Amino acid sequence: MTQQFEIKIPSFNRGFHLITRYVEQGLGNLPEAGLLNLFIRHTSAGLAISENADPSVRADLEIIFNKLAPENHHDYTHTMEGPDDMPAHIKSILTGSSISIPIKDKKLDLGIWQGIYLCEFRNHGGQRKIIATIIS
Repeated sequence: MTQQFEIKIPSFNRGFHLITRYVEQGLGNLPEAGLLNLFIRHTSAGLAISENADPSVRADLEIIFNKLAPENHHDYTHTMEGPDDMPAHIKSILTGSSISIPIKDKKLDLGIWQGIYLCEFRNHGGQRKIIATIIS
């Protein structure tokens, strides 16, 4: 059986944000076993699974990603949407637009220190929409 939902994530400033609770609230009851796929419908944000306990991890990720794809780089030609737009596209390709999480015992089977991240790469990205597909 396949189920599909749209989960709306509120607006966040640029950075790496734990959204596990938003996802869990948007899913409702989960099957005994299965697989959850999350797909973000945007080209300037991404999804990831990483450390959910120490906020310095998110700060460090922001520092490194900004070094990998800095704003106002002289080689960028796609500049009409602002200095944060082209770096956001680069960063979203690096993180990816989807993640998969196993479902076990009617719960997301994340590791003890794992959380779901919205990787917001625009300074003010606005509300984000995630398509959640459950296969059981």
